[in-house]
Order: sequence, then structure tokens, then C-alpha cells
Amino acid sequence: MDNLIPALPDGPVARLAVEHARSRESEPVANHSIRTYVFATLLAEHEGLESGADFDRDLPFHACVLHDLGTSPSAPGMQRFEVEGADMAAEFLTGHGYGTPEVDAVWEAIALHTTPGIAERKGALAYLTRRGVGADFGVGVDYVSDAQGEAVHQRYPRLNMATALVDDIVRHAARSPQTTAPRNTPADILMRERGQLGTDLTAMELQAHASRWGA
Repeated sequence: MDNLIPALPDGPVARLAVEHARSRESEPVANHSIRTYVFATLLAEHEGLESGADFDRDLPFHACVLHDLGTSPSAPGMQRFEVEGADMAAEFLTGHGYGTPEVDAVWEAIALHTTPGIAERKGALAYLTRRGVGADFGVGVDYVSDAQGEAVHQRYPRLNMATALVDDIVRHAARSPQTTAPRNTPADILMRERGQLGTDLTAMELQAHASRWGA
């Protein structure tokens, strides 16, 4: 079934990016990041967006695979997880020879991936990254066949991703709430829901449970 879904890039920096994410994130979150890339690539194919013409060839891979570094314990815990994740991805890419324009584009895509209505208007890279993230929550996935959905989840299991991701976002936000979770940001909303609902599921988890893919 692997031929139904895009293969991950196999260059040395791409392999290091996957190792980088997996060494810092929980397995459910790392799998989510990789699925984000697969869904973003399927969307680009569906919409006729072309590597080299509409976006730099390997930047969607790095933006997707590294987009949740800010939820990891290695993040500083002083700013929003989206911003810290963007900073950490930028540091990784700079250290592996990427130039300022490429690094800035990935930074922007990651920093905006939870921002509806803006990411979609900041170019193909930010658009694909945000839509890839949404697709892993079952949002706007009509372009994904049942066979493709089964293939990606066999290869990169969900492992109750939604709860793992909420746990990591809330843990990060709790380190310095005034700066990591400004009012009405995703982290602030999740912190308040967890505090009010206790062991019940947050709206983000409920959305995932009710989606095409499940949690």
C-alpha cells in the first residue's frame, strides 16, 4: 500500500529532520508531523501545485515534519509553542546550510500553522502546512481516498495523537503562561478547557474523535 502515498524525501538533511523530530517529540506527535507532510503533498498534487514553481522543492517537508518542535520538552518554554517551534526549525535548517529566504519561509509557515485566515494567504508553503495539519484532524480531506488514508495510518499510526498533542501543548504552556499562552491563543484555550473539564476531552480532542480518521 505504500505506493499509494508519497514517500518521504531520502536526502541526508531530510533523514536528519525526521530523526530530529522523533528524538524530541512523543511518537504520536512525531507521526502526526509526518502525516501532515503526506497529506500536504497529496493536496498539492490534487490542486496542481508544483514543486519548483509554486514552492521550493523540500521546504514543505521541513515545515511539516518540524512544525511541532515547540511542543517538545527541549523547547525553551518562554514563548508560544508555534513561535518556539519555528525558531527551533530555523536553527536546524540554518545549521544544515539553508539560506535566509528558505529559513524565513519555513519559520513563517510553522509560526502561522494555527492561524486560520492568515496562513492560507501567505503563499503555498504556509497554505500547504496549515492544510496538512488540518487534514490530520480530518478537516477538508475529500481529496484523500480511503485506500490512501489506510496506507498513511498503517505506516504512521495515530496512537491517540490528539490527546498526546494536547498534553504536550498544555505542558509547554504551563511553564510560563503569560508568554506561552496569551489570551485566546490555542494554548490558552486548551489550558482553560483542561482546567475546567478535568479528565474530559477538550474540543480539539472531540473534533479528532469525531473526524474521518479518529483520534
